[in-house]
Amino acid sequence: QVQLVESGGGLVQTGGSLRLSCAGSRRTFSNVAVGWFRQAPGKEREFVAFINWSGGNTAYADSVKGRFTISRDNAKNTVYLQMNSLKPEDTAVYFCAAEPRGTPYSKDYHYWGQGTQVTVSS
Repeated sequence: QVQLVESGGGLVQTGGSLRLSCAGSRRTFSNVAVGWFRQAPGKEREFVAFINWSGGNTAYADSVKGRFTISRDNAKNTVYLQMNSLKPEDTAVYFCAAEPRGTPYSKDYHYWGQGTQVTVSS
């Protein structure tokens, strides 16, 4: 079983940046893909980005492409989401999730963190 803990959320102004971290609990974290999803109040959870086990394959939602970057450091059992040029519509609870292969579908992920709040003020 993989336990995930997100951190790095907070309040930022439009145009600002944040870096989210997703720390995994085991060395096997380096063998799984990790996805970031977000959920705004009253909306469904949506895909943001994923990265495969090696970091060699990534994918992004169109809404964040060019602004967000996903990366990982397997030596630290951590996946990062660098978020630049933030907009008010990026406001949501951000979750990381893990599963053997990377997909943009939340239903494919078995392990989830508790989420971290990101609020972008206008």
